[in-house]
This record gives sequence, structure tokens and C-alpha cells, in this order.
Amino acid sequence: MKKIVGLLALVLVIGFAQAQDKGRSIPSVVIQDIQGEAFNTSEINNEGKPMIISFWATWCSPCKRELNNISELYDDWMDETGVKLVAISIDDARNVQKVKPYVDGQAWDYEVYLDVNADFKRALNVNQVPHTFLVNGDGQIVWQHNSYSEGDEYELYELVQKLANGESIK
Repeated sequence: MKKIVGLLALVLVIGFAQAQDKGRSIPSVVIQDIQGEAFNTSEINNEGKPMIISFWATWCSPCKRELNNISELYDDWMDETGVKLVAISIDDARNVQKVKPYVDGQAWDYEVYLDVNADFKRALNVNQVPHTFLVNGDGQIVWQHNSYSEGDEYELYELVQKLANGESIK
């Protein structure tokens, strides 16, 4: 009985945390751009169009698979919806030097930032990667998802299309 009550409490806490993130603005946190220059996350915007913020790491195979699969479709997504993808690496100081060579090797067209101290990650309650946020044109987080399975990018794109067409996401 205690296990059931504990599990129910955990489900309620997770649901409450996710409900609080929905409709939340992007927090203001200083991270680094891929050149190592300071960048405030409050400056992330896409001129009223949808954005995808994807937390990833060089050691995370599902993260790289997701971003590489989106990369193959990204030009069409940008043309059709104006969406912008912002990739936030959570690689720590030991691995951060691997980010730029990996990004360059994959020829990603994304904006890539480094969250070496995990401040942005903590501000958005990201516990594991990959973790993807969808942000509407008003800068409000309207959807989030963690983990990755082949084909998830198509579900994400359907949501991006809804936002681009002015529809809400429930």
C-alpha cells in the first residue's frame, strides 16, 4: 500500500512540475555560445515564430540521433514554418571541447550553446537528455518531451506546424 501511495505522489509531483513549465517563459541564464562567449538565454528568440530548444550531449547517442535526423529535415521545416532549433549542450568541462568538432562534423545549421555549469538545465528542470522544448512565437514553452525514439521528429514537426498555423497545443 505504501508503494502505491508513494507512486501516486510521484506521479502527481511530476504532473505538477510539467504543468508549471507549460506556458512558462525561457528563463534568463548566462551560458556560452560555441565560441565560448557569454550569452544570456533571455535573448533566444525567433521573431514570433516557433522554436525548438533541444538539450543534448556528445556522450548521448539518442540525443545525437535525434538532432541528426532533424538535421536532414531542417531546411524544409524552416522553409515551411520558420522554426528555429537551438541546441544546448550539457557537456561538462571534461567534454565541452568535443562539442564544436562534433557540430562542425555534422554540419548542423542549428544555433548551438554550451551549458557547462548546467545552470540553464536546472532552470528548466531538465533531468535527463535528450530533452526537447517547443516554444511558441510569444516565447512561451508549450510542450516538452524527453527521450527519443525513431520517428519522434515527425510528431514534433506536427506540433511545430500547429504553432506556425496559429493553433494551440494541448
